[in-house]
Amino acid sequence: MNQDMTMQLPNGECFHSWEKEQIYDRELHVDVNHVLASDHNDGTSEHPFKSINAAAAIATPSTRVYIHEGVYRECVHPFSGGDGIDRMISYEAYHNDNVTIKASIRVDHFRRSEGWNLIRFGSERKQEDIHAAIWEIKLNPDEFRGYNPFCAVNILHDRLFIEYDKTDMTTYLNRRGMIFCDDKPLHQVALYNQLGDNTGTYWVEANGQTVHFRLEDDDDPKNHLIELTCREQCFAPEIPFLSYIKVKGLTCAHAATGAPVPQRGAISCYRGHHWIIEDCTVDWSNGVGIDIGNECWHHSLIEEQLIGSTIIRRCKIYDVGVCGIAGLFAKNLLIEDNLIQGTGWQRMELSWEAGGMKVHNCTDSLIRRNIFTKTIRADHLWMDVANENNRITQNLFLDGIEQREAIFIECSRDDINLIDNNIFWNIEGRFDPNTIPKEAGSSGWYKMEDSSTINGYAIYGEGTDHIHIVNNFIGKCRSAGYYAKTVAFRIDNDTRGGTSRDARIWNNIFYDCKEAAIKMPTEHNESEGNMFMNMPGGYLRILYPAPAVCLDLNAWQEFYRFDLHGQEGFFNIEIDSETFTMKINKIVELPAEFTRFMSKHKYVLNVEDILPVDAVPSVLSDFYGQRVINNQRIPGPFVDFEENLVYSIDPRKI
Repeated sequence: MNQDMTMQLPNGECFHSWEKEQIYDRELHVDVNHVLASDHNDGTSEHPFKSINAAAAIATPSTRVYIHEGVYRECVHPFSGGDGIDRMISYEAYHNDNVTIKASIRVDHFRRSEGWNLIRFGSERKQEDIHAAIWEIKLNPDEFRGYNPFCAVNILHDRLFIEYDKTDMTTYLNRRGMIFCDDKPLHQVALYNQLGDNTGTYWVEANGQTVHFRLEDDDDPKNHLIELTCREQCFAPEIPFLSYIKVKGLTCAHAATGAPVPQRGAISCYRGHHWIIEDCTVDWSNGVGIDIGNECWHHSLIEEQLIGSTIIRRCKIYDVGVCGIAGLFAKNLLIEDNLIQGTGWQRMELSWEAGGMKVHNCTDSLIRRNIFTKTIRADHLWMDVANENNRITQNLFLDGIEQREAIFIECSRDDINLIDNNIFWNIEGRFDPNTIPKEAGSSGWYKMEDSSTINGYAIYGEGTDHIHIVNNFIGKCRSAGYYAKTVAFRIDNDTRGGTSRDARIWNNIFYDCKEAAIKMPTEHNESEGNMFMNMPGGYLRILYPAPAVCLDLNAWQEFYRFDLHGQEGFFNIEIDSETFTMKINKIVELPAEFTRFMSKHKYVLNVEDILPVDAVPSVLSDFYGQRVINNQRIPGPFVDFEENLVYSIDPRKI
């Protein structure tokens, strides 16, 4: 039997896949460009509806809504869900047509902005010296009826967790409304006079009824496509708990969502279960891209109400302001083959809901073959509280920008979370290294941990037990590949705090981490079979009890019996984050400070000299999903390495 071993969860059971082939007994057509299109039609291909909502109002279980090519400026509100896994309602692009749902209006009436100061009070500059073409749009109330994002600030009603003393509140207090020129957003400024200093910007008057903007080249906006967001979401039920719905092949753009919580996405399941969202694109959502959970913790909990069993597959989620995929209390998730890029441009990390993907209380879920890249001031993946029996496998975590860590798992204590066969690359850390002063003399020699907020971890476990980290490649972390700390007093539901014990760090490759490969909180964890490449001194650390220790591999083995089959080496590894390729080469020359330790450390300098280690029984596949047959394999996510060979590391299954 050719069993897909990547479907196996940490408890040894296979992920519960509920999908069934659908047989639709009804088809409805929507075609905004059809000459006979009308919402009074019957929805046949000859007499299609003009709006998607006209079809949504009458779609019943086992209905497929075919949406033909075009731009639909509406928020789709499904009126009904399906009534079982084989009787779903599907909303899908007809024959892969280019279908875009935009939460924006097109604007073509402008006038010159006048009567406002372009200089700051007390400035020596003169108004007439500033040559800026600034335009004004007065909003049509009929186009913003029921929701005007230019009247509302980004932050929503739950502000409990914001640490105001640490937080720049500028983007939190910006308006949710966005302006686009030729599908590219302008940048919001807080004061009118800032328009004079910056092209490609806009400003909103106090009452939210008038906006002023300046294009990148100071051109006349009549020469461009100008769009203003006017709706919160693109595809979202107004009735909670609608379930058994598929959304396929649609692009949802320009949603004026606010910063979570509540978690309200451009595409929203609105607390429903058994949704499939596949082959969709989310483009420029102000707050959240897709929400798949209970929306927020303020809703009354309904006994036995199912949340989750959602599939997000082959989607592209671009440039979401705060959180790409958000899920609260969602179980049995399958998140696979997605590209999540550019999340976090609002820089709201300290709202504690930011990330390429952010889940709470996630259980029995599989996150595989995704690419998380260019996430800004947020984690690629954040698993917050009580996450159990989840597997994170075959993903790329690339190029975190001012990023504290790639994966953050906090306060998850009662079951295993398995992180295996992933590639981590370039976690910058949340700081400017040039601002850290150099200490004169020898005083800095005795500081193993900087007291400022440096960060830059591949995997950070905070008060989390039972993290299993197996056969990953972890490269270019500003601080460490793995870091954890205990959280003794965060006690939920009258249970216990977190000890950060039973971390099992097996058979990984750690490459060029700037401070350490591993920072264990205590010795009550395991480390075995890892390979450490291009590491600094003291790269294996145990932080508590004080005093902390910084060790090399020999001392790690001698004093703690860790990594008895561990290896050290020097190589040159390159990853191209645009083409998703990877290459390993011999190092041209061993750094001079290490040459005198060659006999003591036995550095591996040739790929063929990397020794195999015992395979971990719970991980019987590699990065490509191929089954590992042998009882031994080399460390890292590949079953073999070849020098000078360009490896494709795009994990998505096409």
